[in-house]
Amino acid sequence: MAKKPRSKPLLSDDKSLRGSVRKRRDPSQPNLLLDPMPCRVEPALALLKAKPPSDQRYRAEVKIDGYRLAIHIEPTGVRIITRGGHDWTERFPAIVDEARQLDVASAILDGEAAVLDEQGRSDFGALQRTLGGRGGKLPSSGSIFIAFDVLYLDGHDLQKMELSSRRHLLEQLVGDRDGPIQFSQEIEGEGGAIFRAACEHGLEGVIFKNADSTYRSGRTADWIKVKCIASESFFVVGYERSSTARGGLGSLLLAAHNGDALQYVGSVGTGFKYNDAVQLRAALDKLATKRPAVVFNGRRKDVVWAKPTLIAEIEYRAWTDDGKLRHASYKGLRDISDNAAVFRID
Repeated sequence: MAKKPRSKPLLSDDKSLRGSVRKRRDPSQPNLLLDPMPCRVEPALALLKAKPPSDQRYRAEVKIDGYRLAIHIEPTGVRIITRGGHDWTERFPAIVDEARQLDVASAILDGEAAVLDEQGRSDFGALQRTLGGRGGKLPSSGSIFIAFDVLYLDGHDLQKMELSSRRHLLEQLVGDRDGPIQFSQEIEGEGGAIFRAACEHGLEGVIFKNADSTYRSGRTADWIKVKCIASESFFVVGYERSSTARGGLGSLLLAAHNGDALQYVGSVGTGFKYNDAVQLRAALDKLATKRPAVVFNGRRKDVVWAKPTLIAEIEYRAWTDDGKLRHASYKGLRDISDNAAVFRID
């Protein structure tokens, strides 16, 4: 009689899960009936759309504003890997400890690290502050991991399995935990109504995922994101001094990719906390240069130009006719090791 598995089986008696035919075994391990565990999986990314999909196969989840991470649980320990492939295990000790408590021998969980406010909304700036700011390596306190997919489980590669079945296994594994690792719940209802409700509650947006899709790395229409407020990453190419603003920082000057060059897209002067302004000005002073990284024809007083190294996450409402951001607000700095993608102008 076969031995009972130490953790939850891939197939349960009450639910038949569909998947692809198992790959051929590794000839160097002829007696091993398990799939080799990937060292890293390039994450699946959502395609930005203006409105929710009408296809009934798509399921909705709240869009989390944080750091995309993968938790690798192995017999030798737990690793936390960023979207760009960097090891951030030491930065999330509470999540690591919680991962060790899961009833599984090996797994790869896909999700997002976040800090939630009193209303349960993710706050990217608060998450960064727990890490010590951009590039900070402090152990994050108060952050949680919202798990929304499982790619590998107890020796089985699940990437060719449809999303609905992967989510079923993930829910069995994570369950109704209310600690550092939590399950991303689906939202039931019509897509348009879900999106409107999310915006009314001050959420960033909604992710819609094709329940029949396999896990495909890169940006595809299997996952679609619809944002309540536009938010993108831009280079900071300078700042405007101010004798009245917090920390002496009046506004940040921003740029986006346009072909092989950078194009000035306006400034942002709101959303800073005092400590943010002080740290930003100090960092930009170290990057100061006399030659702007963009063609600038505007008129601004007391500008300090900087090398395009810092990447800021900016919320905005729209674009002006001359290609500038409208009603922009600063959210925080992106870390290059998070594989931050600077906005590209078509």
